[in-house]
Amino acid sequence: MKLAIGTLFLASMLSQFAHAQTNSSAAPVGAEAFAAAPAAVPEPSKADGYTVFNATPAQEAALRAQIRLIHRNVLPLRIFLVPHWKYLAAARDFHLHIPTGYGSVMFTHLPSRTVFIDNDHYWGEDWLGYWIAHELGHLASNSTKEEDAEKLAREYRKRPKDAGKPDAH
Repeated sequence: MKLAIGTLFLASMLSQFAHAQTNSSAAPVGAEAFAAAPAAVPEPSKADGYTVFNATPAQEAALRAQIRLIHRNVLPLRIFLVPHWKYLAAARDFHLHIPTGYGSVMFTHLPSRTVFIDNDHYWGEDWLGYWIAHELGHLASNSTKEEDAEKLAREYRKRPKDAGKPDAH
């Protein structure tokens, strides 16, 4: 970890003195040129309070609909749908431990409240609803234990089924 931080620090210091990014006049590009550029990061939804990255419009709509059906008070801040190779890199970087007998197509980084979804293993809206309930279980319990997350996820999965039923009273 110290090596990574040291390397990042050294690289940032060297970039101050190097003129690697230049425009057509071979002069260094200043911060004012980047300030005029539009932001590439999507804004969080005002109603939902979280941002979805790299999703198709259909995937994002399905994801937001599933989370709304669950009615969770504890929401992620960011959700990334990433290709398989990036998913594996993120899992390695965050030291993801997968218990024996479990597979991994999504994981939640609790300190940053970020959910990573392997987009190459995306199997539709029902699959997404099932597994996002599990990830929200991790957030609500603030626990890395699969049992704790699954206990809450079972409750969350009942809610969409109950939402379609008429009131008995």
